Amino acid sequence: MKILVIDGQGGRLGRKLLENIRKTCPDAEITAVGTNSIATENMMNSNCANHLATGENAVIVACRTARVIIGPFGIATADAMMGEISPAMANAVASSAAYRILIPMNLCNTYVAGVTSGSAAILEDAMQHLRKIVDGGKGS
Repeated sequence: MKILVIDGQGGRLGRKLLENIRKTCPDAEITAVGTNSIATENMMNSNCANHLATGENAVIVACRTARVIIGPFGIATADAMMGEISPAMANAVASSAAYRILIPMNLCNTYVAGVTSGSAAILEDAMQHLRKIVDGGKGS
C-alpha cells in the first residue's frame, strides 16, 4: 500500500501522522513530502517514511502513484498554509486517483465547523479509517 503524507509549515502534524501510520500499517510504503525543507526535516526525524522529498514538483509526482494521500485539509486548497500550497499542488491532490484522508484544521482564515482545537480524536479517527482502507474496506 502506497501512502503519501503531505505537510507544510513546521511539519509537526506530518510527523505525528507518520508515527501513527507506521504503527497502524507497519508494512505500508510511506512517502513523506514537505512543502518546505523544515517540514520535510521534521518528518524525516520520525524515521517512519520510506521516501522523503520537498516542494511543489515532489507533491505533484508523488500524487500520481499514491493509493492514499493523507495530510491537513489545506493540502487540497490552493494558497493554504500561508501560501505554501500552490494551485498546482492543490490540483494534484484533488485530482489524484488516490483516496484522500484530510485532517481538518481551523487555521489560515478557514473555519471547519465541528472541529475542536487540538482534538486527538481526529487523528485517531483518521488512523481507524486508514486501517479500513488498508484492510480492503471501502472508504465512506
